Amino acid sequence: MERVVIYGGTGGIGLATARMLRTRGYPLHLVARDAGRLEAAVAELGETGFTAGNVTDPNLFARVAEEAGDRLGGLVYAVGTINLAPLPKVTAETAIDDFRINALGAFLAVQSAARALKAGAGEAGAGVVLFSTVAVAQGFAHHASVAMAKGAVEGLALSLAAELAPKIRINVVAPSLTRTPLAEGITRNETLASGIAAMHALQRLGTAEDVAALASFLVSAEAAYMTGQIIGVDGGRSQLRTKG
Repeated sequence: MERVVIYGGTGGIGLATARMLRTRGYPLHLVARDAGRLEAAVAELGETGFTAGNVTDPNLFARVAEEAGDRLGGLVYAVGTINLAPLPKVTAETAIDDFRINALGAFLAVQSAARALKAGAGEAGAGVVLFSTVAVAQGFAHHASVAMAKGAVEGLALSLAAELAPKIRINVVAPSLTRTPLAEGITRNETLASGIAAMHALQRLGTAEDVAALASFLVSAEAAYMTGQIIGVDGGRSQLRTKG
């Protein structure tokens, strides 16, 4: 199996995906800001390279391309933001930062890896997974900045899925609120978290493992006939209303 690059692979959905891909036998290359957490993840996972850096640094992606190797079996861009605020309080700096981290980072990650992904594609194609949010399809108040950025991710994925086929498959996972370190600002308040959970048909919030199960599948050869898809892992939140 060829190596899979995971941006944001030291915590939350990224680390959970890394663990599941390792159980499938994939060697990995992790990318994250915190060198200490990177070293800990590499020690846990084994057969894993790493690059430390911030996705807001445009030079990072060239370094990853060089260090991860010239043949890749997949790429997971599990980096994101959750900046929620009413429209008057969203600054231009926040909106630009959300776009840079969520959308532009995803673009640069795929762009820099495209040649290696094509080289390592094999019969099933190389699997790329990007992340959106239920707030793009559903529309929630105070989500303008992150929904705008993640909506761009969905458009990017559809365009690249068409352009890079058949060698590279690109799919998007769109979770609802998930219990991860990134969402702790919301989920640590159990009263608030329970109220949000009750809005879901399955009556709970998602876990990193719920989302990673789909992400690792989409990378794998089992998803060889899937590309250009935006798939919710959202407890029914985007489609179902169980209360009037």
